[in-house]
Formats: sequence, structure tokens, C-alpha cells
Amino acid sequence: MYFTGQGISLIGSWMQTIAMSWLVYRLTGSVFLLGVVGFTSQIPSFILSPFAGVLTDRFNRHHIMVLTQVLFMVQALLLSILVLTNVIAVWHIIVLSLVFGFISAFDAPARQSLVVDLIDKPENLGNAIALNSAMFNGARLIGPAIAGLLIAAVGEGVCFLINAISYIAVITSLLRMQIQLTVKKQTLENIGKELKDGLQYTFGFYPIKTLLIILGIVSLAGLPYVALMPAYVGKMLKGDSHTLGFLMSAAGAGAFTAALYLASRKTVIGLGKIIAINTLVFGIGLIGISLSTTLWLSLIMMSFLGFSMIASIASINTLIQTLTDEDKRGRVMSFYAMALMGMNPIGNLCAGSIASVIGLSLTLLFSGIIVIVAGIWFESIRPTLRKYTRPVYLKKGIITEVAVGTQTTDTLQKN
Repeated sequence: MYFTGQGISLIGSWMQTIAMSWLVYRLTGSVFLLGVVGFTSQIPSFILSPFAGVLTDRFNRHHIMVLTQVLFMVQALLLSILVLTNVIAVWHIIVLSLVFGFISAFDAPARQSLVVDLIDKPENLGNAIALNSAMFNGARLIGPAIAGLLIAAVGEGVCFLINAISYIAVITSLLRMQIQLTVKKQTLENIGKELKDGLQYTFGFYPIKTLLIILGIVSLAGLPYVALMPAYVGKMLKGDSHTLGFLMSAAGAGAFTAALYLASRKTVIGLGKIIAINTLVFGIGLIGISLSTTLWLSLIMMSFLGFSMIASIASINTLIQTLTDEDKRGRVMSFYAMALMGMNPIGNLCAGSIASVIGLSLTLLFSGIIVIVAGIWFESIRPTLRKYTRPVYLKKGIITEVAVGTQTTDTLQKN
């Protein structure tokens, strides 16, 4: 039920994402305002996520998700009405993007934590997260392509309306699900202490802290390419909404492939290497897209970007969820949302501002270089990470003493 409802709704969400960015660029022609809208839609996550994480640990995650989906539907409906009645203005978009960001700040920790509550066996966690990512990126493969065609045929408003209607599916599925959750007493007493405890736990454990840092760098420097795509299509490829839809679908195809690959893996062992390699590939892809002025090459680069981005982000998600204690999961995942969705708007604003001065190509080029440096750094500290993660894997039964002993012997023999 979760996959069915979310799958339908996410197609609508991706349609709205593409329609929103194209609408802003059509109305203004401004790369800077593309960055501003990207900033306002996600900056609340950076500010509110820690507080939202405490609520996720204290209250019923299932109920929180139902409420956020209803609010998302109302936001999309308002947006569609403004566009279809031809009264839409840029300030409307910015305000409604900010509303979307406030809702997302509470939705993300609950959504990430709820996935764990839907599985019976801890060893299936990595597969569940990867399948969740596959669902998200399967929608990313379909939604942008449909949006590109609809924008050209009937305009952006219909995309927003379809998104609003699509939330009925996820709300219905969530209401039909029966999940037994253990929640704390519903009181806001000592909320400051719980915030402090969550902060100390998250950044006091070296692997989780390191994973959040690499995620934050990728989100800050790498992910803003998405917000810049309408301008890239118009200025560098001389394309239209169809072109934008094809490019985003190419990224979705790569991301979907990566998610299926991760879902087929049997263990979390080796995810650190996947993160390092794909962070490097992501940076190389950004450099490639910055130099491309032909559609076929851009489509290839976008598929590489999609694959490497999801391979690294989903692997980080899996490792963090595997290492986190259950009673602190909501708070830790709020910092995950903060690093992913909170740093991205700052990156969007910076990228939009920089691109308006030095151009899109150089902005994407510098972004790629930063991400490559981050990948090299992460690879250099992977041996240190293993020292901290191994005791947790032993405690949770992910690896056994025999396996560790064999691995140690093999290492000594190689040396």
C-alpha cells in the first residue's frame, strides 16, 4: 500500500518540480530567481529539521505523514488555481515554495523513519531503503517526461492540478495501513534536552558525523544543478520544456538503475566504497554537463549524474539508519534531512547568484571540482570509518567474529 500510494503521488510531485522551475524561468528569464525559489522551497528544512526530529521520535510517525500529505495537497491545489486563473506572480511562487519547505521539514524525518517501521527484519533495511529510492526515482523517470509534454500542450497549471489529485492516492494508502508504533508520552517537556541529546549523539559518533558532512557537501555544491536546468536548457542547449523533461528523465533513468542495484545487494558491507566512487563520478558528471552543448551528450551525462547521485545518497541513508539507535532515529534522520534538504537551498541560492555573474558553464564546472575533492577526502578516511562501524555491525549481527577474524587474517597475509 505504501509503495502504490507513494508511487502515484511521486509522479505528480516530479511533474510539479519541473513545472515550477519552468514557470519561474518563463516568467522571469532569471537564473538568480531559479536559485531563490530553490532556496525558499528547502531552507525551512535547514532551520526546523532538528525540532521536527524530536517530534518524530515523540509522536506517531504515521499520523505525521498523513497530515503532511494533506498539507502538500492543499499547497499544490492553491498553486494550480493561481496558474489556471492567470493571476500567478513570482511572489506567489516564492511564498508557496516557502510553505512547501515548512511542510517538508516535518515530512522528511517522519518519512525516512517510517520506512524502518514497515519491515520486520533488520537485515532487510538496506534493501527497503534502496527500494524506496527506486520508487522515488522510478517516478522521477516518468514524471518529468509527462510534465514536459503537458507544459508544451496545456501549460504548467495542469501539472500542479494533477499533483494535487495524486496526493489522494498516498493519503488513502496511509489511512488504510495498520502500523504498531511505540511512541513516547506526548508532551513537549524537556524538548530542549532531547534536542541536545540528539545533537550530541549524531555528531559525537564519528561515522554518522562523517557521512552527514559528505552528504552536506554534495548537497551544497552538487545538487544545485537541478535548479539550474531550465536555464541550462534555454541558454546552452537552446531547447524547450520537452528538452527539460527528457534531461530530467535521463537523470531519473540513471537514478532508478542505481536504486535497483542497491536493492539487489545482500549486505551493507561495502557501501562506504560505493559512496566514495560515486561521489567522484558525480563530480565528473557535473564537469561533463558543464562542457556539453549538444543534447545527446547532455542526456548521457545526466544519466551518469542520476546514477551516481542516488548511489551515494541512498548508501549514506542506509549506513546512517543501520548505525543509529532506534530511540534516536527521528532526531538523527532530521539531521540527515538537514544535510540533504537544508544545505541544498543554500547551494541553490549561491549557484544562482554565481551563475548570473560568471555563467552557467563555469558554475557547474566549479561545482564538479568541489564534489570530486569531497570524494577524494572521503576515500582517504574510509579505513578510519571501518574501525568505528565494525563494533556496531558485530553488535547487530551484520557481521560475525569469525568473519572479522578471517578478514583480519586475509589483510595480514596481503601485507
